Amino acid sequence: MVFAQKPAIGHSMNTIDSILYTTNGQISVRQSRGTGMPLLMLHGSGASKDVFDNQFAHPMADRHRMIALDLPGHGASANADDPQAAYTLQAMAATVGEVIDQLGLTHVAVFGWSLGGHVAIDMLEHNKAVAGLMLTGTPPVSRGPLAMLRAFHTSWDMLLTSKEQFNLRDIERFGRLCYGDHPQPEQLQSIARADGRVRTAIFRGLSRGDWSDQKLAVEHASVPVAIVNGAHEPIARLSYVNSLAYNTLWHGQCHVIPEVGHAPFLDAPDTFNQLLDQFVDDVGRQSALDNRQTRTA
Repeated sequence: MVFAQKPAIGHSMNTIDSILYTTNGQISVRQSRGTGMPLLMLHGSGASKDVFDNQFAHPMADRHRMIALDLPGHGASANADDPQAAYTLQAMAATVGEVIDQLGLTHVAVFGWSLGGHVAIDMLEHNKAVAGLMLTGTPPVSRGPLAMLRAFHTSWDMLLTSKEQFNLRDIERFGRLCYGDHPQPEQLQSIARADGRVRTAIFRGLSRGDWSDQKLAVEHASVPVAIVNGAHEPIARLSYVNSLAYNTLWHGQCHVIPEVGHAPFLDAPDTFNQLLDQFVDDVGRQSALDNRQTRTA
């Protein structure tokens, strides 16, 4: 199964691609040449770091140290030798934590989209380097089936999130769910490449409830939490996301970008990037203040 591909914006003189070796295999990493507050971006299921091309092309990439990686089983990263061990949310968060350590990051803002957002929430609880969290298309969900129903829309296409083997029609349906009515060929290629065992492992973990209570983790966060979604979000229930009792909600509100769906950073990059840039600046200022207070304590 082959799709035509177009060159990614992120492949330029302004980015550096590398391979890092972790407990769960090789991880492909892309970085901008900025030296300011680090920003780590985590993609959704079936995607890759290439979905953040519009962010790497923005001027903020010259100021911030922007980092994106391919999660295990995605993009140019390796498939897991032991999928049951490597493809849980906790294991993916631990793998990303190894990347953070190898890059020498002690404070980092994290932007997580869809599956990447759930990985980021797990990191929020267990990785002290996370200094701020932005979520898109990611409902912070409690344990149990009722919590899942409250947090996620139900549809036939949503059943694809638990299916291991995709045929061509499945790939196209999943592409429309994630990217709207007209997914690009390279987006479909990423879905076709992804290890389907990730989907089944994540679904089994959700069904068993063997993950942390993400709702409580986000509501009780001690670092800034930004919520940015498209008005036509097809996966996360915005009524649920907007109703949570956030302790540190950035700007005191959940941001909704009109006329776009599950991937507003792709469909409305100007509006989204302005919010993302402001958020990373704010997290950087807060981190600098916290560091000064720690040194003088």
